[in-house]
Amino acid sequence: MRTVDFSPLYRSIVGFDRLADLMDSATKAESQGYPPYNIQHLDEDEYLIELAVAGFGEEDLTVEVQGNVLTISGRIAEKTETDTRRFIHRGIAERAFERRFHLADHVEVSGADLKNGMLSVNLLRQIPDAAKPRNIEITSASKTKATLIEGGKTEAA
Repeated sequence: MRTVDFSPLYRSIVGFDRLADLMDSATKAESQGYPPYNIQHLDEDEYLIELAVAGFGEEDLTVEVQGNVLTISGRIAEKTETDTRRFIHRGIAERAFERRFHLADHVEVSGADLKNGMLSVNLLRQIPDAAKPRNIEITSASKTKATLIEGGKTEAA
């Protein structure tokens, strides 16, 4: 199933390029599982993304939002000559990474926090009033009074 080619379908789904790209990328195996992450639903309009970024400091991490895509990347600066550590076993990965999360409409990043090797990114969905559903009052024709205008006189019908 992972080798299905959706390119013949692109001819018949004109205007749905983004959907086709999402289908195509969903079938591909993710190239890396690093760093591991959790996504929590805290409240009706609040979410939390947690990434395990052991070995990374605040200066090594970048959290960026462009459009509806949240990009979290990490890159540890080059080691200096003063770093004389010699490892017998190196199990804490310090390799560069980049994780992308596609955000729904009206979801904004409200903050990020790094504590004990866990990067927490807070998300908040803020739907503008114009996009919220509203009730429309229904009136019937029998409730309205028709007004008859004849020769400059106004009479109630």
